[in-house]
Amino acid sequence: MIENRPGLNLLAHLTLIFGVCVVALPVWVAFVASTHGATDFMSGTIPMWPGPHLVENYSQMLGAGVSTSGTPPVATMMLNSLIMALAIAIGKIAISILSAFAIVYFRFPLRGLAFWCIFITLMLPVEVRIVPTFQVVADLGLLNSYAGLSIPLIASATATFLFRQVFLTIPDELTEAARIDGAGPMKFFRDILLPLSRSNIAALFVILFIYGWNQYLWPLLVTTSSDYYTIVAGIKRMADAVDGLPQWHLVMATAMLAMIPPVAVVIGMQRLFVKGLVETEK
Repeated sequence: MIENRPGLNLLAHLTLIFGVCVVALPVWVAFVASTHGATDFMSGTIPMWPGPHLVENYSQMLGAGVSTSGTPPVATMMLNSLIMALAIAIGKIAISILSAFAIVYFRFPLRGLAFWCIFITLMLPVEVRIVPTFQVVADLGLLNSYAGLSIPLIASATATFLFRQVFLTIPDELTEAARIDGAGPMKFFRDILLPLSRSNIAALFVILFIYGWNQYLWPLLVTTSSDYYTIVAGIKRMADAVDGLPQWHLVMATAMLAMIPPVAVVIGMQRLFVKGLVETEK
């Protein structure tokens, strides 16, 4: 029996409200900054309430952008980020689920060694191997291309490990029943494993989409043409104005627009995302 203590409930709610305020305050400040003019930040005091330039600032960023920063319109950069994030998320899931399927359900020599060779790459993030990776991409002529933005980031040891753990929880009786019914490996994979892994795929898709959308260092290196700038790298370029002071109201408007796709993905797939993280039994 759980004892109902009003004092503890009040303390828990106050703690949660305080945490939400701490997390939401920077977002609110960015939104307020995106609704003011350029001169409102010269006094050194940050306004805390929205200004009258909301429509003007957002229309400018969705249209012409900031001409002094050399970046394309925000819509173009967001499209580039969307293509990159989708390619990374879908590619990681496709490669990882197939590799986990092979490791769990096929018997071949050095199967365990193959898994640990994949798993050990967790100690080699992009930042560690960025120089040889850039050299390979440059030699293949993939600079300033969507393939160069996404392919080097597709392999994922984490997703392979998670799918392997999911497959290990699936009862062997399903495998035996599929074998008795005459189902081949790919039919078993398509008709049984994929439906059972739907919630886990959704949870990984949310995480990997946000991972791809927030990439900064790699797009900054492999894109020299403004046609392939991503939104995160574009914000950095707008903040580093060369010929004058950064137009912070427009930078903040861009940051608010950049938040929309990840938030939409999280909200749209929230139920499957939570289910995929807490589901333990099949």
